[in-house]
Amino acid sequence: MEDGGWPDEVDVSIAILHPPFSLPHPKRLPANLVFPAARNSGYDGWRTRFRLAGATSCLMRWEQQVQYASISDIGFRRRMNQDVSAVRICAEQDEWQTHGHLFLVADGMGGHAVGELASKIAADTIPHAYYKSRGREPAAALRQSIELANAAIHERGMLNREFERMGTTCSALVLSPQGAIIGHVGDSRVYRIRGERIEQLTFDHSLQWELLRRGHLTPEEIFLHEPRNVITRSLGPQANVQVDVEGPYPVWPGDIYLLCSDGLTGHVADAEIGSIGRELPPGEACRLLVNLANLRGGSDNITIVIVQVGELPTGAARVETAPQEPQARGHGWLWLAALWVLAGMFVGGVSSLLLKRYLLGASLVSATLLVAALLALVRWKTRPLVRRSDPGGDDTVVWSPYRTASARLGRKLLSHVVSLESDLQRTINDEGWEFDRTKHASVWREAKLALEAGRHQEALRCYAHALDVLMQAVQLQRRHMTQQTRWGRAPQSPTVQRG
Repeated sequence: MEDGGWPDEVDVSIAILHPPFSLPHPKRLPANLVFPAARNSGYDGWRTRFRLAGATSCLMRWEQQVQYASISDIGFRRRMNQDVSAVRICAEQDEWQTHGHLFLVADGMGGHAVGELASKIAADTIPHAYYKSRGREPAAALRQSIELANAAIHERGMLNREFERMGTTCSALVLSPQGAIIGHVGDSRVYRIRGERIEQLTFDHSLQWELLRRGHLTPEEIFLHEPRNVITRSLGPQANVQVDVEGPYPVWPGDIYLLCSDGLTGHVADAEIGSIGRELPPGEACRLLVNLANLRGGSDNITIVIVQVGELPTGAARVETAPQEPQARGHGWLWLAALWVLAGMFVGGVSSLLLKRYLLGASLVSATLLVAALLALVRWKTRPLVRRSDPGGDDTVVWSPYRTASARLGRKLLSHVVSLESDLQRTINDEGWEFDRTKHASVWREAKLALEAGRHQEALRCYAHALDVLMQAVQLQRRHMTQQTRWGRAPQSPTVQRG
């Protein structure tokens, strides 16, 4: 690996998957190792599905290269990691045609090892049940698999009073010939990064988002005053669970999917997630996102899976479908029927007045105006809450309830990463902690030159690497402090081999 590259071994699963090969165990892989997968896209709003206007929908191909990375970090505040991720890649084309590739993130809830057990059951049960299913469409098979996981967790919880009401969130992504399919329960999330936008494709089953869906309060009021960590739906506490299934969405080369637990979204904004996921390779993006979340508090476990779909291979035929116009998902025909009835009543009332049937005419006109006012009020109350904002800006736009934000790399994010790296280096030097100064100096010089030359993507990548070198020293110091607290031993000064 060249100087200034990422560490030769990191606790991140990285793979570029190609169909003929099987997937090694993704616990610790060399950072430059590449293997296969597949990927997809689409945006689904709360009431309306949006497709790219005037374009054809590209279906996913078995031959398409897919790159992914995953990481799970305990954070700075928790004693154990109750998050888990799972990746299942089809090794055979027949299995791909019927099931596709599967990616999953689960965030366990409960004291002691209860949440860890719940998330592990989900991560074990869902892939097994999904690939064991036969004769079902992928969406139906995914729903059934998540329901089976819920039943398994609930049954296990009923066997022990200490495990009662243990639970876990679950966000699963399937990339299949039909497109991208999402199964979701809880407040973990699935994002899609396409072009210069990041879009949240899942609904948070939380108190905040339920209030947002009802439309009685503005997003600002809800996110400011209501607790963020109160969830309304999870796997395990109840014998039955309602599973949200989204898609299938069409696949577009270059789309990026990001699955994560709320340990990331509690500290890192949508626009920052989009910019980092768009500008950096999946493995490097995972590391920088975890480091940002930890430096901002690290209040929870942080788990991320990033999946990127490549271009169609040379010579492969593109499978296309005709473009589709936006499809209304609400009860549009009911509103149309109501308008026709009101128009008929109004015409009848006016006609009665012209025929000097004043009582009947006045009654019909008055009833028409009253019903029209009531319908207008209902329509206003149920309108999607949209924060009008520059679509190219960094602010998150709330679509009621799904969200979208800019994924462009801006000066604000880059300046923030530069400042974090500088402040952390100063702190480590003041504390006298050891770190690989040779590697850090090399990558820092590259970062500075790239920034001065206006190569912002390269600068972000180099500063992210420099930050990661410093964070390794922080993590070493934390482990030694934990050892001292637990065993009463004075920690030895952490040393790092210098290259």
